[in-house]
Amino acid sequence: MASNSKKKVSKRDVIIKEAALLFKEKGYGSASMRDLAERVGVEAASIYSHIKSKDEILEEICFRIAGEYVSHISKIEDEKSSYTDKVKAIINLHIRLMVEDAASVAVTNNDWKSLPEPKLSIFKTLRKGYEARFAKLIEEGIAKKEFAPMNVSVAMFTILSSIRWVELWYNPDRNITEKELEKDITNLLLKGLKK
Repeated sequence: MASNSKKKVSKRDVIIKEAALLFKEKGYGSASMRDLAERVGVEAASIYSHIKSKDEILEEICFRIAGEYVSHISKIEDEKSSYTDKVKAIINLHIRLMVEDAASVAVTNNDWKSLPEPKLSIFKTLRKGYEARFAKLIEEGIAKKEFAPMNVSVAMFTILSSIRWVELWYNPDRNITEKELEKDITNLLLKGLKK
């Protein structure tokens, strides 16, 4: 007897996924729960049996994506590899998340400021902590002479901003695979870092 290995997707998961797409298209502030209900194909009132509020959806999206970044940078920091490879792994992580879940990454990047307190402060702390850890890897790479001397913040924010366009541009119909995209972007960015 064959077992069904596909994970069952809950109505809540469908709502969160569709909400990310809706927020990306219309912006968090312009999207309504009524818009979301129409998109999912349920009555506006019944959507609240799965989700308490639009804020709850934004919180779930932002903290899930932030959690991905934080858990992966922890693994990257622990690797016994060069700082060049660690920075490359971070770049590839950002690209992979944008390719696999562009809508959620876009919402996290663009709408996190709409989180209500105290979630906004918690998210800011996570974000700043992630940036500090990334900056430290670049700083250590400079100290080990893997990277040319430069302002660490400029290097980090240039890398992060240089890959944000992927969420808007990439789709599977483009004449480039995810691996080719990662290779081209990391080669382009790291040649500017290498001494």
